[in-house]
Amino acid sequence: MIRSVVRGNGAALPRRIMKNADFEGMVETSDEWIVQRTGIRQRHVAADDETTASLGEAAARAALDSAGMTPADIDLIILATSTPNNTFPATAVEIQNRLGMHHGFAFDMQAVCSGFVYAVATADLYIRGGLARRVLVIGSETFSRILDWNDRSTCVLFGDGAGALVLEAQEGAGAITDRGVLAASLRSDGAHKDKLFVDGGASTTGTVGHLRMEGREVFKHAVGMITDVIEATFGEAGITAQDLDWFVPHQANKRIIDASARKLGIAEEKVVVTVDLHGNTSAASVPLALSVAVADGRIKRGDLVLLEAMGGGFTWGAVLLRW
Repeated sequence: MIRSVVRGNGAALPRRIMKNADFEGMVETSDEWIVQRTGIRQRHVAADDETTASLGEAAARAALDSAGMTPADIDLIILATSTPNNTFPATAVEIQNRLGMHHGFAFDMQAVCSGFVYAVATADLYIRGGLARRVLVIGSETFSRILDWNDRSTCVLFGDGAGALVLEAQEGAGAITDRGVLAASLRSDGAHKDKLFVDGGASTTGTVGHLRMEGREVFKHAVGMITDVIEATFGEAGITAQDLDWFVPHQANKRIIDASARKLGIAEEKVVVTVDLHGNTSAASVPLALSVAVADGRIKRGDLVLLEAMGGGFTWGAVLLRW
């Protein structure tokens, strides 16, 4: 059977690093308060000349270099983002043009923090369906553009950045030992919209708006939803938590990551945590964490890796793959 195998990965971060202490003159907070409640110590914030498209392009080029490919080898670009450069056209098309790619097709996917997981699952379907052989999957965000910098409950949580994977169709035996995407589970429930949303939009206010969040409510639902979708993915693949080599969760909050891993029985040493370095970068969170763990040698070819994310909507999902 056809498997969607990771051929390369890459990442890009804005030049500016904003430490927790930098907020102390802006809102009523402290480094100790932020670290204790979230695990975040710093985040990257985009300058005026750094956009979702430019960061996405840089991550894409790094992934292509890692794969030993050029844009000419790619059939499809899927960009996961909630902060596009324009209402339309899709920012994926802008990245396609920046790469000098004038063939194939490209589109954006909007599932907030779950966007990259949704995009990997979608790319896998395009590959297995025969509509694409090589897919560039990107998560790129500039959440700093939609933050209310006077709201201490949200402005300290988010950062900007981008990450990317190149997936390629390869023949597999149909066994759990195959490389590539092995299983995926996706969920959403719009009843929770008001717990995490942006209070603007082209069809409602005609403005971009700002991010609004009921933090306690998000936390209350997060662990249960995350474990639900991961257990479904384990069931589809016929594995248990003990079979995993690495768990790469959405980097929103260290307490959520820790609680989810404990509930699932995933050993602490198997969990990739980068929330301290990047904050919550929404759809860029999972590929950025992947890039760190690959670069430092933790994730290696043949490792069994679980990706997971939850975001506004609510949306949540998990993808199991062998690196």
